[in-house]
Amino acid sequence: MSLDTLYTAETPEGIALSLRPAGVMARSWAYLADAGIRLVIFFFAALLARPMGGVGSAFLMVLYFALEWFYPVVFELTKAGATPGKRMMNLQVVMDSGLPVTPAASITRNLLRAADFLPLAYAAAMLSMLTRRDFKRLGDLAAGTLVVYHHTVQLHGTPLAAPAMPPARQLSPREQAAIVSWAGRSARLTPARLDELAMIADTVTGRDASPHARGEHDATRRLQGVAQWLLGHRPGGTP
Repeated sequence: MSLDTLYTAETPEGIALSLRPAGVMARSWAYLADAGIRLVIFFFAALLARPMGGVGSAFLMVLYFALEWFYPVVFELTKAGATPGKRMMNLQVVMDSGLPVTPAASITRNLLRAADFLPLAYAAAMLSMLTRRDFKRLGDLAAGTLVVYHHTVQLHGTPLAAPAMPPARQLSPREQAAIVSWAGRSARLTPARLDELAMIADTVTGRDASPHARGEHDATRRLQGVAQWLLGHRPGGTP
């Protein structure tokens, strides 16, 4: 059984994102790294607070609370979307949609670490992650978040070269994403399958009525041209 799998999310604009959820081991190492960082911070703070008596003890209690509950939230809301430990493992926290994590979601997923810890040593979190393909713990389920590897997995390659041509009608964002995705998979599909899918998009390309241009391969060529247009290319090779 694979320890990591692919998760496909769709943005509000209709763009498909392919993410790789992080498994138990990567997240465990990230947690241990963060625990070590927090321990070092607390140790040096304790050295500074020791001569301060009661005030120092109160300061350490506040610091412990902040490190336990706000340390992950602060880092997850940065541009990196990850604590130092997660960054070491090349991980980040995102929403189910693949978009950056929101403050409410980050707070929710971290507050529920108390439930994930039960009955001890994060047993509930481990059980949840090991029984799900997206490796979500309870906090992730409640907050609608994912912990994924930072680099987006590229499922598709570069579309094959073709003369750019405008679509025959206005396309929705979902249709545009589907056509570009199809073009990117051209090298991985058999010619017959490529032509079959292209023939479905006759309303997009505007089928040519001339006898020599009615073949399936022409439909593929024309749809590849539309994909080039959507990518910003124009007739003559100018972007």
